[in-house]
Amino acid sequence: MRVLLIDDHPLILAALQTVIQGLGEDVQVLGADSAAQARDTLKSRQDFDLVLLDLNLGDASGFDVLEEFRAQYPSLPVVVISASDRASDVIRAIDQGAMGFIPKRTGNDVLAQALKLVMSGGIYVPPMSLGSDVAPEPEPVAVAEAAPGNAKLNQVQALASQAGYQTTAGLESLQLTPRQTDVLALLLQGKPNKIIARELGVSVETIKDHVAAVLKALGVSSRTQAVLAVGQMVQRQPNAAFTTFR
Repeated sequence: MRVLLIDDHPLILAALQTVIQGLGEDVQVLGADSAAQARDTLKSRQDFDLVLLDLNLGDASGFDVLEEFRAQYPSLPVVVISASDRASDVIRAIDQGAMGFIPKRTGNDVLAQALKLVMSGGIYVPPMSLGSDVAPEPEPVAVAEAAPGNAKLNQVQALASQAGYQTTAGLESLQLTPRQTDVLALLLQGKPNKIIARELGVSVETIKDHVAAVLKALGVSSRTQAVLAVGQMVQRQPNAAFTTFR
């Protein structure tokens, strides 16, 4: 796995490089200390598997860089790694296309599992309390995989304690149709309606109807809230609709 790590603080950059390289012998990390250097690196090399992006860069807003990279390199996963624990930052990052948000205080084990989750197509969101600037201590990552009776719902993860959404005890209780379950799986992978429609062989308008039904069943109003809501189900009743891997 080839990782581009972007952080403008030399000591933190060096420390994170060491930690991430220590995750496995096959992990290679290249550091960039500015948005400008990261742009040049991505232009000259096309072999990165993952970008880890700090939000506080000296020469650019991390959110602006995130939006830029998602537009220019749509197939390259970008994960925000930040000193921030604010729920608003987490939600904004996921809304802008980040495949995960990892606080810098996260332990090495959780960091490793979060990166593996992202590389397998899931989304990692840290435990947090909406409306609070301080999140609880991270718990071990729960990787949700497809369970019998829930076709194509795979690699979904988002630990979100006390998020305050109107969620039910488990996915089965939502009474989703098989097609709605397929749509939810793809939605949680961050795929837009056009891509979901193409993969399922139906119209975009049909997908919009399915997405609306899924959000209504979850008691939420956005895709990001759907990720968090499903994460609550994983955390509260992991055996109800998912199996977990640690």
